[in-house]
Amino acid sequence: MLITTSKSVMGSGGLKLQDRVKKKLISFDWAIKRLLRNKSNFAVLEGFLSELLFDNIQIKQILESESNQENEDDKFNRVDILTQNSNNELVIIEIQSTYEIDYFHRMAYSVSKSIAQNLKMGQKYAEIKKVISINIVYFDLGQGQDYIYKGKTDFWGMHLKDLLGLSEKQKTTFLKEEVSNIYPEYYLLKVNQFNDIAKNTLDEWIYFLKNSEVKDEFKAKGLKEASEVLDIMRLPKDDEYGYNRYLDSLHLKASEIFTLQTEAEFKLKEEIAKNLLKLGLSLDEIGKATGLNAAQIEKLKSEK
Repeated sequence: MLITTSKSVMGSGGLKLQDRVKKKLISFDWAIKRLLRNKSNFAVLEGFLSELLFDNIQIKQILESESNQENEDDKFNRVDILTQNSNNELVIIEIQSTYEIDYFHRMAYSVSKSIAQNLKMGQKYAEIKKVISINIVYFDLGQGQDYIYKGKTDFWGMHLKDLLGLSEKQKTTFLKEEVSNIYPEYYLLKVNQFNDIAKNTLDEWIYFLKNSEVKDEFKAKGLKEASEVLDIMRLPKDDEYGYNRYLDSLHLKASEIFTLQTEAEFKLKEEIAKNLLKLGLSLDEIGKATGLNAAQIEKLKSEK
């Protein structure tokens, strides 16, 4: 991850030149599970959440659950962090870098699990904490052209088309104004669809997440702190070793996915070639249709 800074130097003729210096930063997905869990670094996450939720978010504590325990078996392409803010709400942040066709289902599972884990035995249902699920994905999920989506639960009348609201007694009891304030909220950040034009401070965060860079003019809450906390030069030796292992694991995972995809594509080509052989097509025609060479097709022919 890089943050670009600049400094003025004197050139020939006394002119000032901007010498751009790049400082290496730790990737956000690794930092969010390690460095940003420390209370002294809460300002980074608080800044990100404040910009996304349009509120002045303060993190009360980082909660531990089965979903965010650190161990050697953790998926290195997935990062979970569960926080509790000053409004007594649970905030889940997950980062997913590789494609999962059922990621929507996983979002629902994570929220449901967090609700269940944080309702202690004997507590009233009214004590269920509201969950805010924030999902940062680096692949195309579903259909839609925007790069930030929000989902919440509302109840609409099937006949009168009216919105179901809380009674005055419920508002007083639960300190909520709308039914949707009780249910989970979902935020989906499709980072790769961002066009790199930061029109506001939230866009500055999306730019940072996509491009691993903080521009000098960025003013978003938490980004200045991120540029300091994520400075790779400040990493202790143990963390530096762990971070390098993480980077290696990303390369390994990418190679595994590439290998599986390549093998699947090759097997598909072979199956197509076998079917075309049965139809009596020539080797040249089959080669053009599948991309296989004559020797590969001859081998398939001999296996019939």
